[in-house]
Amino acid sequence: MAADTDTTETALAVDEMTTRATDAAAFLKALAHEGRLMILCHLSSGEKSVTELERLLDQRQAAVSQQLARLRLEGLVTSRRDGKVIYYAIQDTKVSRTVALVYEMFCKG
Repeated sequence: MAADTDTTETALAVDEMTTRATDAAAFLKALAHEGRLMILCHLSSGEKSVTELERLLDQRQAAVSQQLARLRLEGLVTSRRDGKVIYYAIQDTKVSRTVALVYEMFCKG
């Protein structure tokens, strides 16, 4: 009977690990784009409007908006409207931590 319990617990642990690996892969896939990563780097210093991001990235509004839409869909950023201006901010603390690590590994002098 104990062997059956151990097998069941092991299967549940494997299922949970698989689920977590799937979640991690989706998270990393959302970050694995130069444009999205640059947006997140800029947002790591605080909320920015779409216009500010366009200027910082030297990209057209359509390109920036497309990447922001993906980041919103993945739940990594949040948006708020103030009149005609839309502001974006990092929503998920995992993003801030990951961007800081990537900065330390790749960007620091």
